[in-house]
Amino acid sequence: MQFYSFWRSLAAFRVRIALNIKGIVPDEMITVDLIKGDQREPAFRAVNPQMRLPALTDGDGPILFQSVAIMEYLEETRPEPPLLPKDPRGRARVRALSAIVTSDSHPLIVPRVRNFFEHELKLDEPTRMKWIRHWVNEGLASLEGHLSRDKETGKFSHGNNVTMADLCLVSQAASARFFEVDTAPYPTVKRIAETCLAIDAFARAHPLKQPGAPQNLGH
Repeated sequence: MQFYSFWRSLAAFRVRIALNIKGIVPDEMITVDLIKGDQREPAFRAVNPQMRLPALTDGDGPILFQSVAIMEYLEETRPEPPLLPKDPRGRARVRALSAIVTSDSHPLIVPRVRNFFEHELKLDEPTRMKWIRHWVNEGLASLEGHLSRDKETGKFSHGNNVTMADLCLVSQAASARFFEVDTAPYPTVKRIAETCLAIDAFARAHPLKQPGAPQNLGH
């Protein structure tokens, strides 16, 4: 197994947590430096023509990409410990909570969007940051609205066991730290994120624990 990652990639962060929870140690961890533009080099474009992280190989077959698809693959091929509930309604809720982050919030703040604003639309830094913080807050507010209301919320996003929703929630909390967004208005999200990060599988996957990471987060 080969895993293509970078410390700053929040999508790769989600998959690193899943690998740790499942007890999977890739044979090779390959760093793709998004800051230097390694994702645009021919070597990585041959891996993922979309030029995005993460990517994963696992024996023969096509290269896996997109964090949710990779987490679902790991769940299907290494089902223990599970990252999805057993019941259909619970699985749907966990997937929906995950999608708040992976579909509705995170895609709007990734480097290619920020670079387009800067280089093509010529938006200044304060305007770009206003956009980013707005969508980080929107994601946090949506999570808080569901988690604080639903009786299915427990110690974690869904009951008292870690699910894929928690992996996504923690990456959203990390995004808030990247861009200096206050999480105090979202106490349920904050509580669950702190609970998760006290778990070794989450802590070891943290962006600042990865090769090449700086001392402190910054945008």
